[in-house]
Amino acid sequence: MTRQINDLERQIRDRVRVLAPSLLAIPGCGVLSAAVIIGETAGAHRFHSKDAYAKFNGTAPIPVWSAQERVRLNRGGNRTVNAALHAIAITQVARGGLGKAYVAKLQAAGKTRREALRLLRRRISDRVFQVLRADESELGNTAKGPFAVAA
Repeated sequence: MTRQINDLERQIRDRVRVLAPSLLAIPGCGVLSAAVIIGETAGAHRFHSKDAYAKFNGTAPIPVWSAQERVRLNRGGNRTVNAALHAIAITQVARGGLGKAYVAKLQAAGKTRREALRLLRRRISDRVFQVLRADESELGNTAKGPFAVAA
């Protein structure tokens, strides 16, 4: 059983390295998170901007109309991609580095931990979008998406 799991993970890793090698370079992004993001996004070029991608994955902020500068958690969007982005954010905070420093800076500025993690998730979403677009352009699959098969 363990051998089958390891074989599947190796196959997923090989496929991710072909489709979006730069995604694995994002701190905290593992093979399974990358595979989920690639599969659920189904081509980053179908989104006209990072903001459209953020709306798709549920990291775009929703303003609270009763408050001046507050926003609330977006419970819409693709929850699977959002969960993968959340896992990346949590990993970055736990392992230190840029994510932890960013959250600490936001908390020092008066944000709650939950708000800081939401903002970190949005930053990661923007980076993921940028990386996916670059990798798709490099592959030459902008019109067909990353799963296009050459005839």
